[in-house]
Amino acid sequence: MKPICRPIVLAAAALLLALSAQAKPLVYCADASPEGFDPGLWDTSSTSNVNNQMFQGLVGFKRGTTELEPALATRWEVSPDARTFTFSLRPGVKFHKTAYFTPTRTLNADDVLFTFGRFTEAKHAFNVAFPATFVYPHNLGLAQMLAGMDRVDDMTVRFRLKVPNVTFLSYFAMSFGGIQSAEYAAQLLKAGKAPDINNLPIGTGPFRFKSYKKDDVLRMEAHSDYWGKPQQTEALIYTMSREPGVRVQKLLAGECHVTAPLRDVDVSALDGKPGVTVMKTQALNISYLSFNLKKAPTDQREVREALDIAIDRDALFKALFPRGDAMQAVSAFPPSIPGYNKKLKNEFNPERARQLLAKAGHAKGLALDLWSLPVARPTNPNGALMAQMIQQDWAKIGVKATIKSYEWGEYLKRANSGEHNVYMSGWSGDTGDADDFLSPNLTCAANPSGIKFCNAEFDRLVNEARASTDAKKRVALYEQAQEIFKRERPWITMAHSSVYIPLRSEVTGFVMAPNGSVEFENVYRR
Repeated sequence: MKPICRPIVLAAAALLLALSAQAKPLVYCADASPEGFDPGLWDTSSTSNVNNQMFQGLVGFKRGTTELEPALATRWEVSPDARTFTFSLRPGVKFHKTAYFTPTRTLNADDVLFTFGRFTEAKHAFNVAFPATFVYPHNLGLAQMLAGMDRVDDMTVRFRLKVPNVTFLSYFAMSFGGIQSAEYAAQLLKAGKAPDINNLPIGTGPFRFKSYKKDDVLRMEAHSDYWGKPQQTEALIYTMSREPGVRVQKLLAGECHVTAPLRDVDVSALDGKPGVTVMKTQALNISYLSFNLKKAPTDQREVREALDIAIDRDALFKALFPRGDAMQAVSAFPPSIPGYNKKLKNEFNPERARQLLAKAGHAKGLALDLWSLPVARPTNPNGALMAQMIQQDWAKIGVKATIKSYEWGEYLKRANSGEHNVYMSGWSGDTGDADDFLSPNLTCAANPSGIKFCNAEFDRLVNEARASTDAKKRVALYEQAQEIFKRERPWITMAHSSVYIPLRSEVTGFVMAPNGSVEFENVYRR
């Protein structure tokens, strides 16, 4: 071989090596199937962990923190009274090109107004064609907050609020705020296929939708026209693996490279295993049992308090969290968040529980149903075991609990319609602010049906805190709101937990989020 050819050969070899590295698929073992692909429609982690790869908001969270940073907006201005929010959009952002949509323009103000118009305008043309409930925006009371949205120019949008809201900017970083293509929506409307916005997604994120087989596998691929760095992972694949033990075995076998969070009892199976790294964070999360406040007997406050104080949390935690990496939840959010009321305590008192039941007219006992969480979560690693232990504790005070469970999607649907007495749930916050736990879960805007909590004084305190720029005042208001929460007992608070996410050591660039969610932008296999 002539010397002059050697650099060419080496260059070709380097290119092949680079292409080979890029061609390595990244497989994530998810714990549940997504409910859909329209970010505004859903508020579960199993869905946002998918949509966060394909959609982006005007603002994002700096990786691994609750700090806000530019995303589809390069800059923003907030008025001193926290009532006007103006965003300058990033130029040149391209939406996904797929077999079912080819964009003809880049991101502009119309896309932002379309996205948020659906959340706030009941008679929006797209909502007429595809009626839907936008869970998180609805629970926040977004439509009631807004005085108006303005298209200042092609690349500038302005949101005007009726009252101040110091937490409003963070909404644009949350999963529901992923910006949709108004052009794609118009195409769907014209074709009479509006529901496809939830089945065949179009976003601006680093990965675009390729195919999906329910309860089996979801395939995404790198967005070739992405405004950020080109992705070294060409194929991003989600396989659905509900059982934590199965995810462990798949990880060890190299069948997946990152898994959904594991229970602490499963982490031991990975101790000392070569080629595996386990990441851990004390997440902004909570698990709880939610009462149906519209259905007897849990519509009675004394019954709710009795059921709460009859649970032996110490025994339950020894069984569910043997590594000791979870703490008992006392209030509606973790103690690391400003505004946490340290005066509140849990109680274990079966005798007083019986007295409360008698006071409520149930001296001879009562019967109800207890719904067991069908998926494993860090804050509730074994819903069936938790239900069985609680069932035994309640039996000691004369309460007969019938345990029920359903497939995850059916579980959520039935609970939202109020079929339960008590069901297991949980929440992970994005921002590290108390409002992120209280507003979407416990205010009247979040619970118009009466199934969940709605208390006028609690609402007043939360709304006043949200409107205040005085940090000390906000803390005091949240402390007062928690006293009402603890008195009325809409939840039995259970656990704040550490979150463990295991990954193969060949995975590069993965960073855990404070709420335990996953993002795969700039993540690849070496």
